[in-house]
This record gives sequence, C-alpha cells and structure tokens, in this order.
Amino acid sequence: MYIAIITGASSGMGRKCGEILADKLRKADEIWLIARRERAMTELAHSLPKSKREKIRIIEGDLTEDAAFERISEMLSEKKPKILFLVNAAGFGKIGCTEELCEKIQSDMIRLNVEALVRLTRICLPYMADRVGRIINFASAAAFLPQPGFAVYAASKSFVLSFSEALNYELRHREISVTAVCPGPVKTEFFDLAEEFEEIALYKKLVIAKPEKVVKKALRDSVRRRPVSVYGISMKGLRIISRILPHRLVFKVMSAADKKDRRQ
Repeated sequence: MYIAIITGASSGMGRKCGEILADKLRKADEIWLIARRERAMTELAHSLPKSKREKIRIIEGDLTEDAAFERISEMLSEKKPKILFLVNAAGFGKIGCTEELCEKIQSDMIRLNVEALVRLTRICLPYMADRVGRIINFASAAAFLPQPGFAVYAASKSFVLSFSEALNYELRHREISVTAVCPGPVKTEFFDLAEEFEEIALYKKLVIAKPEKVVKKALRDSVRRRPVSVYGISMKGLRIISRILPHRLVFKVMSAADKKDRRQ
C-alpha cells in the first residue's frame, strides 16, 4: 500500500499539495490529509473527481497535541504503508515584535512549525519508501536571515531549512530526498492570521506569489531531488544577498523600505 501524507491540508499550500498529489500521484493508493478543520478537508475531497476522491483519507487533528501523533502512529502501525510523499505544510506566523506578542502565541509557533514537523517526520521515517520516497518541508524565504518584527517565525523557518538539509544528507543511503520549500509571501489565508496585530510591509505584498505556482515548483524540485526550492527571482536574489551582506545592513534597508511604504 502506497500513500502520501500532507499536513496543513485544510488551506493554503497544504491544500494545494493535496489537490495536485491526489490528481497526479497515480501510484498512491491513499492520500492522508491532516489538519484541524475537517470540513475544509471534506470540501477538498468533494471537489475532486470521484475516482480521485476515493483515495482521500481525512485525519482531523491538532499537531500541537499528543493525541494527533498517537492516532497517526496507530494508523501507520496498522496499515504498514510505504510513504511516497510526506509533506509538512502545517504552520503559522504572527507579525509583531517579540516583547509585544504574547508568550503562548510564540510558543505555539515553535510547537507547530518546529516540534510537530520533526515529530511527524520521525514517526514516518520507518515507513518512507526507499529510493522513491520524498519529504517536502515548507520553510520560507524568512529562513534566509533574521526578521525583526517577525523574529520567532523566521527563526522557526530557519530551523526547518537547516533540519531539512541535514536530514537530506542523512537519508542518502536510503535514497530518500528531503526538500525545503522557501517561498516569499504567498497569497493564502496565512496573512489573515499573521496580520492580526500588524500589517505586512507593502514591499512584500508586491512580490506575493500564487500558491499553485509555488507548490508545482516544489513538487518538481522534490522529484528532481533538489534540497531547496525557491520560487521567484526576487526570493532567489534575497537568498544571495543574505549570504553576502551583513544582516545589520539588510535590516536597515528593510526598515527604511517599511517606513517609506507606511508614509505612502
């Protein structure tokens, strides 16, 4: 039995991964969708042709709680599948300075973006299909350098990038590839939540990408065994700049651009 597992499947890029893999991954017998919102995943399933819909298995669960992992572990132990794709797309961010955001919001970010990703990956590793298995971890272009005003989120995504690249090397003996996806701003529900306390800078809105394009590139890069997937010239440029220029100088440029945006 071959399967794909996708977290954060109720919205955003997780949902888009579900749509594409359900349609294109012919070898998979089931697509396991994991998220808190069962209704949204059910709507996704119903939007698919009947032949694809029958592949969908919906798993409602909160990945910040132990119960979700216990259920997934039990299902894997019972079914003993071969995992073709593991897509860790669950995550969230909040814009705001560290001293202004409440402790729970920041700890929840770390718990979902970092701890849950590592925990689920470890649970799934024994079931990953050798030679053909792929792990896709959604990081962010925010992983390339620290982000004042978005500090915890950026740090959590920097962890995801580092972890993914290391894991990709560790799993080379099994020929399982790991790809960290590092897009810039993407037009999803993410910013509805992220902008609760403060708006995203206007210059970031100017480079916002469509989720379908980001996900399609991520899947292509995963199949090609690329360790990092970066969508768009501007984000590729940011990656280069973050390696060349001192972070303090980049912070000043970002701050100046943000102030200019707010005056307009």
